[in-house]
Amino acid sequence: MAESYACGVSMKPLLGKTVGQVFNSIAAKYPDNDALVSVEQNLRYTWTEFLDATNAVAKGLMMLGVERGMRVAIWAMNYAEWVLVQFATAKIGAVMVNINPAYRTFELEYALKQSEVDTLILQGRFKTSDYVGMFYEACPEAFEAKPGRLRSEKFPYLRNIVFMGEIPYNGMYRWSELIDAGRQISDQELAEREESVEFDDPLNIQYTSGTTGYPKGVVLSHHSVLNNGMIIGDGMKFTEKDKLCIPVPFYHCFGMVLSNMACVTHGTTMVIPAPFFDAEAVMKAIQDERCTAVHGVPTMFIAELEHPNFSRYDFSSLRTGIMAGSPCPIERMREVSDKMNMKEIVIVYGLTETAPGITMSTTDDSLERRVTTVGRVFPHTELVIMDPKTGRVVPIGETGEICARGYMKMKCYYNNPSATAQVIDRNGWLHSGDLGTMDAEGYIKMVGRLKEMVIRGGENLYPREIEEFLHLHPKISDVYVIGVPDVKYGEELMAWVKVEPGQTLTEEEIKEFCNGKIARHKVPRYYKFVDSFPMTVTGKIQKGEMQKISIAELGLEEVAKIQTA
Repeated sequence: MAESYACGVSMKPLLGKTVGQVFNSIAAKYPDNDALVSVEQNLRYTWTEFLDATNAVAKGLMMLGVERGMRVAIWAMNYAEWVLVQFATAKIGAVMVNINPAYRTFELEYALKQSEVDTLILQGRFKTSDYVGMFYEACPEAFEAKPGRLRSEKFPYLRNIVFMGEIPYNGMYRWSELIDAGRQISDQELAEREESVEFDDPLNIQYTSGTTGYPKGVVLSHHSVLNNGMIIGDGMKFTEKDKLCIPVPFYHCFGMVLSNMACVTHGTTMVIPAPFFDAEAVMKAIQDERCTAVHGVPTMFIAELEHPNFSRYDFSSLRTGIMAGSPCPIERMREVSDKMNMKEIVIVYGLTETAPGITMSTTDDSLERRVTTVGRVFPHTELVIMDPKTGRVVPIGETGEICARGYMKMKCYYNNPSATAQVIDRNGWLHSGDLGTMDAEGYIKMVGRLKEMVIRGGENLYPREIEEFLHLHPKISDVYVIGVPDVKYGEELMAWVKVEPGQTLTEEEIKEFCNGKIARHKVPRYYKFVDSFPMTVTGKIQKGEMQKISIAELGLEEVAKIQTA
């Protein structure tokens, strides 16, 4: 029987260039086209203007003493400045550290120390988040410091703080001061710095949102990020005539690579609807800017579809986009395709450690393929389905762990060799922790997380399978299945259910719907009806948090303490 192995082939070679080199060539090719539009900031850059603005930031960072390989962190939401920093750091060979804007003081401290940040760029207050206040709380020495001369025992590498605005703060440069400082750097000096950067150099550190232990800093190279973005854009058939609406966060791979880098490698316009996700802002930006593509996680698309003003907006310009980040209910995918005119929407699967894409459906795949699989392996990428116990490749159709290797693989977890060794095996395979199957044509179907697999009385149960079935119930808007501890079976299934607006639903109705349609042991024992689900800022469902809540509400704390083999 054939093994679950695939290698993506392509007549188009990988780019052996740096991000800066490709950016410069695109700006020269499409000088007067729109490159970046930030709707809320009322800002619009052509490619020439975007290049000039990026170079100004790059020169400013050089004047602040940022050398090749130094870490520059940015702690901000989706503003135009974020994109400028992304490409400015790439040009000068600095390593950009993406800090989640949802982080608070403890998490900020950890990221700054762990990645040995030299320069921090941060935004001002937003709603309940006082970024400047949190920074001062973490680093009170900044109050007494002059800009560029910070000395802190807690943060021995940190020297420069740049405020992403014009309010003067102790110890910080204003944004205009960063730009002004850069005027002392000549075009020739910038060009020489760019020339020194190599495409295998580290480009970026992104912290994983792991469910256990401290976040790990994933180090990605110019080579991995640039080519992943190029392949993504190719998959959506991007050209200089396309416009992509980007509501997904930049700090995450989805925004930084699948969105920004896919655009920059193809001359496609980046449209920022708002600094944070707002369903109506997204719909308005699509209509007003005549966007041809939009990205999102399933929860974002659901919020748009269910918005009371959805019918007022014109989606006729849309063609394609990506749904990724977490599994999408099949019926919702159909709705997005039909109601938002996204006939060529694709699914991308991957993880931060793979820059991030591994598999992708294509615009030429049937809708059935696009809604039931995550597509086939990327070009220039190897993928296997591996038995997590034996390490052997499983036959076609059998469930195992998805593992990949190739250009897109991370360089390492920053300053964490033991964690790196745990996910990259002796043969170079990066272990995803995700369970899936491969069919005879190479299409990958997600089954669930290795650690989310529920073992009930010796039976391996995969929540994704049960979720897909429950989504067929006409009154269920969204549903997630988790495992909770049980004395008799070890684990039992529990479903968190969101009901369609205006509908009512009971446990008994769900169980009756399942009766005779799926195996009895797959029918959830417990149910919780909710209006929303715990999730990260990127829209990923936090099943670990759901389990904690469920264990407490069901009174299973003592059962949870029982140790199992």
